[in-house]
Amino acid sequence: MKNSTALRWAAALILLGATLCLGVDTHVWEQSDQAEFGRGTRKGISIRSDGHLTLAPEFRELDSTGVPYLWALAEDSKGVIYYAGGAPTGSTAKIFALAPGSKPRTFAQLTGLEVHALAVDREDRVYAAVLPDAKIYRIDANGKPQLFFDPKCKYIWAMAFDREGNLFAATGDNGVVYKIAPDGQGRRFFETQQTHARSLAIDAEGNLIVGTEPGGLVLRVTPAGKSFVLYQANKREITAVAVRDGIIYAAAIGGKPAAVVGTPPVLPVVPQSPVTPTGAQRPATQPAAPAPPLTTFNASVAGGSDLYRIQKDGFAETLWSSPSDLIYAIGFDAQGKPLLGTGNKGVIYRVDSDHLSTDLIDAPPTQVTAFLNGQRGVIYAVTGNVGNLYAIGPSLAQKGTLESEVLDANAFAYWGKAHVKAALREGRIGLETRSGNVNNPEASWSGWAPVQIAPEGGTVASPPARFLQYRLTLERGAGGGTPDLSTIDIPYLPKNIAPRIDQIEVAPFNYRQPASNNPLERSTTASGSPLTISLPAVGHRRAPGGLSLEGGGGATLQYSKGYLTLRWAASDPDGDPLEYRVELREQKGRRWTLLKDKLQDRFYAFDTTAFADGQYVARITASDAPGNVPASALSSSLESDSFTIDNTPPEITDVAVSKNGGVCTLKFTAKDALSWIDKAEYSIDGGEWILLEPENRVTDSQTLNYTVRGKEGQSISVRVFDENDNSVVKQFSL
Repeated sequence: MKNSTALRWAAALILLGATLCLGVDTHVWEQSDQAEFGRGTRKGISIRSDGHLTLAPEFRELDSTGVPYLWALAEDSKGVIYYAGGAPTGSTAKIFALAPGSKPRTFAQLTGLEVHALAVDREDRVYAAVLPDAKIYRIDANGKPQLFFDPKCKYIWAMAFDREGNLFAATGDNGVVYKIAPDGQGRRFFETQQTHARSLAIDAEGNLIVGTEPGGLVLRVTPAGKSFVLYQANKREITAVAVRDGIIYAAAIGGKPAAVVGTPPVLPVVPQSPVTPTGAQRPATQPAAPAPPLTTFNASVAGGSDLYRIQKDGFAETLWSSPSDLIYAIGFDAQGKPLLGTGNKGVIYRVDSDHLSTDLIDAPPTQVTAFLNGQRGVIYAVTGNVGNLYAIGPSLAQKGTLESEVLDANAFAYWGKAHVKAALREGRIGLETRSGNVNNPEASWSGWAPVQIAPEGGTVASPPARFLQYRLTLERGAGGGTPDLSTIDIPYLPKNIAPRIDQIEVAPFNYRQPASNNPLERSTTASGSPLTISLPAVGHRRAPGGLSLEGGGGATLQYSKGYLTLRWAASDPDGDPLEYRVELREQKGRRWTLLKDKLQDRFYAFDTTAFADGQYVARITASDAPGNVPASALSSSLESDSFTIDNTPPEITDVAVSKNGGVCTLKFTAKDALSWIDKAEYSIDGGEWILLEPENRVTDSQTLNYTVRGKEGQSISVRVFDENDNSVVKQFSL
């Protein structure tokens, strides 16, 4: 959970109802940033980069043309909007027109795949550039096209008129900017030394602002044709340039190969002679194949995009950046804030300041490809995939909704009070919730239930379940303003689930965890057992032939005669802290003896000498009481396999001594009531202990027979151990 304000702390402490006792592990579903809100489904809602929700500008569809892409927008003096595009395949490109108070219509049709640029002159004549066999047509008021200029290249990406009525065209695949006089006489005005002059704008002084591909250059070209590189982007393609109040904005997309980054500065180019007069016809030739697709046609371009701002003094900086959205167009709202048309999610962003931006509109089509500031404060936008015309503003939407992502509580949960943080100077905020037990909200969930917006929070009336979703509604105020919402918190308490003991293990006898400081504890073992042993994690097996650790999560136990250590693995689905109770009973008995209660460790060592020898069973009970109020606490138990408590040494019986000459033979039987015989040793006349092998050579049972040979008159001591390190010593004279 994120750092909480006082409001969120209060939310975490509220009671969920008279019958529900709130545990300490109340969760809070908080949504307060752009990414969290952005995972929902919205209509008419804008999301600022700091997580504030407001109503979006009105966004109205004016025409659905049926063509895959629209790339260009223009407006004449009468307020007629022209928009055009086409498809990467086909033979005819259409230009559409929408006059004030009229319905959309097809204005003209041109031979070519697409119209990628439109312009309108002072006489309201429309100019359209088709590609890939690039030509510029002038279209009269009746929609009849006439060839205006043929640059003999493949692509015309952008066009703009200067104050004198000259038309400039940015082209590819030779990267030339053409200047075309009103009579159609054109000439090479500037060569970028790039493959494409990809974008074009004209500033107040008549300078051309040109963006290129693949070098990612932003150039300023004076009316005399002198150039200066304003900025070299670390991206491949400058898709759009725009000028506002002397400040230049440029959008760049696409990763740039290392070889392109070091493109040398572009040198001025002397204007050349005219190329093609008005109406000139080209010889019939096979249309040239398009160049490799640029970002314009490629929905899978990687690397995201950047927006640069170049100040009047030439200082350039990155103003906005996205790792995934691709900027196709730059526009401006009524306050002069940049608008970014992007793909391939169809989002329009507004850059509010150096630090804030707004996910303004989520358009249904995939790409937003061009903007136009129209009359009466309306901003027009065209889109690709599919090709539609939209109007933005000038008013805010009357109402907007945000349907959140689905909360998965990961368990059956009870809902607390919803808390909304908002500035409600104008308008209204509505909140509803619904819940269900499948992750698809449309599959048998509860209906939407209203939640009161109140300072102390509003009760969520949706029934307890695993999944929850909310729906926000923002409505415009009487003065046209919008509510401003920044945070929504919904506390919830998953229903407590009982813990479980997954496994119990009995450690080797005579070892305890942790180490004991008992002064009676021997510093060494008579049988030569190690002072400490390392055990693997519960459920892992020890390596054969030793007590070394296998795997992580193990423990080190110290030798402590008579002690037995129980270890267990436990889990709690809710992650609650657990405490344990350890009990013991004889295998055939019924009465449980409490050894330890409210234990925090997952092991317990106890002194078995307080119990009679025999077979026993341990029971471990896990409780989640430390993490829940008493009425909600749950527990579960598990019994261990039977194990042996054996603190009685073996017996030495059936002793027989026989003589054969000077050699004496001692035979005896070693027995233990509960454990296997572990080993036997003998010592002659107080010498060192020597390991003695049983007669069958295998130590395999509770009863074993041994034979020792010595000389007459010698003293033989015999020592026998069981597997629990109990030992007996007897001395015999031969």
